[in-house]
Amino acid sequence: MKVALTTLGCKVNQYESAALREALEARGHRMVPFGDIADCCIVNTCTVTSRADFQSRQLIRRANRSNPAAAVIVTGCCAQVSPDGIAGLPGVAAVVGNEEKSMIPEIISGAGNGECRVLVGDILRIGRFSPFYAGRFADHTRAFLKIQDGCNAFCSYCIVPYARGPSRSLPEAEVKRQIAILGRNGYREIVLTGIHLGVYGQDLDPRTDLLGILKWVEKERPVERLRLSSLEPTEVSDELIALMAGTKVLCQHFHIPLQSGDDRILRLMNRHYDRAYFQERMAKIRAVLPDASIGIDVLTGFPGESEREFDNTRSFIEEIPATYLHVFPYSNRPGTPASELPGQVRSEEKKRRAALLREIGKRKHRIFLERFLGRPLSVLVEAKEEGGGRGFTENYLPVSIDGGAGLGDNGIYRILADRYEGKRLVGRIVHHG
Repeated sequence: MKVALTTLGCKVNQYESAALREALEARGHRMVPFGDIADCCIVNTCTVTSRADFQSRQLIRRANRSNPAAAVIVTGCCAQVSPDGIAGLPGVAAVVGNEEKSMIPEIISGAGNGECRVLVGDILRIGRFSPFYAGRFADHTRAFLKIQDGCNAFCSYCIVPYARGPSRSLPEAEVKRQIAILGRNGYREIVLTGIHLGVYGQDLDPRTDLLGILKWVEKERPVERLRLSSLEPTEVSDELIALMAGTKVLCQHFHIPLQSGDDRILRLMNRHYDRAYFQERMAKIRAVLPDASIGIDVLTGFPGESEREFDNTRSFIEEIPATYLHVFPYSNRPGTPASELPGQVRSEEKKRRAALLREIGKRKHRIFLERFLGRPLSVLVEAKEEGGGRGFTENYLPVSIDGGAGLGDNGIYRILADRYEGKRLVGRIVHHG
């Protein structure tokens, strides 16, 4: 069959789509671009915000319009939490939950031969990590590796625990084996990812942790670069920071959700730290790792957030040494505790606050990048461009490369940046390899 696959959402979803693509190709199916003529269209959805829900439904309708005779299979987080609503959309032949996602290669041939099948189990009862591996990533130079799934935190605004189930981890020996496989497959950088990556190993017997994996990678060097996805502030330990300070492999790049700079709002969010703790962790990172990139997530317009409390967040972000911001207006997710709170903030006000924070983020990002002008940088090329290419440094600086005949994807080059242009550093090659 000709199969079109599209994905919304996080790196975990992207990893699972890569694993699904690999499993389909192993069974003889041919992958085609989404929107081309196909026998089956698979939409791997996201539900983290109401906009993600809207985009998921848009893609399902687009799949049906572009291929009215094709079976449309919908999976992912939106399918998990709203299976009946998804099943009622035109052209949907099967709705498949997150835990059942690996079954798609088995059911694809029978999809569309009758009524819509709903294969969505009770994910809150899942107690083990389901193996579903990807060894190739068609659209990425960097490889992802999902080593953890689910979340037990239940932040009051978040739908993810209901879509992904309880926290569960890939056994340590299998994590090491998969890292080694990806390294042998030619990937020079691997991103470890999970829904709540920092609690990796706490559910295993014997219990282990993320730090043990990182120490093994640093010692054995199965890959040239290892990057971490998001970590909670309480999981950025002194030992982790010290390990990164002496690393040859670990990328000096943190992504840490703040969500609010006001203590009352943090309590309402069910976040387990206050602004003083977050500030201390940021200061510690910057003192030990002055060149580390630190991204933060911020949520604006949480129910009951007053102008004064928003100003507390804005002034706090101005103070802390963040490199870049991901800013999200609060999205009401039915079934979460925050959806029942009084003081829901108007949409226009949430957007206004988000815009103010994004401007701070842009300014901070430019200031941080300009510190590296005239300094040699090691860049992994992720895409070719006319006259050069673009990629990222170990500490996640986006760089465009001028010139460089024969510049190849997946090459690591020494670059000297001489200007800031279009949210990137721009430079020339001073050393190959």
